[in-house]
Amino acid sequence: MKLQIKPLSDKIGKDIPFPYYATAGAAALDLHACLDEAVTIPAGGRAVIPTGLAVAIPDGCVGIVAVRSSMGIRCGVTLSNAIGVIDSDYRGPLGVGLLNTNPEPYTVLPGDRVAQLMVLPVLCPEIEVVEELPETARGQGGFGSTGR
Repeated sequence: MKLQIKPLSDKIGKDIPFPYYATAGAAALDLHACLDEAVTIPAGGRAVIPTGLAVAIPDGCVGIVAVRSSMGIRCGVTLSNAIGVIDSDYRGPLGVGLLNTNPEPYTVLPGDRVAQLMVLPVLCPEIEVVEELPETARGQGGFGSTGR
């Protein structure tokens, strides 16, 4: 299986790194900000950061854009929509929506790693409307019903 990546900017591979797996065991590719100049996200603000890329997610898969853990923990910057979903039939530009939860502004520099891209298999089960669902040991126990 191959992930086809199309650079949309001449900067990709020159000024802006091409996506890569940071280690041999990395589950996701690092995505970089493809910017002409720094973008400052105000406290509590949002911004869409372009990656300068388009991708062809393989059929039967989904692309998941996730925040880099260091950005979330160290900087309080996360994805504005929790995760990004890239369907296998989407071919447009990839942008990363960031949300700054910190009380201070956060600046994204050209080439900064801003997110990760995972490619995962997808199941699309047939939908069946039923009157009752199968019983389980947990039943209808909601949030916290299995313990802390």
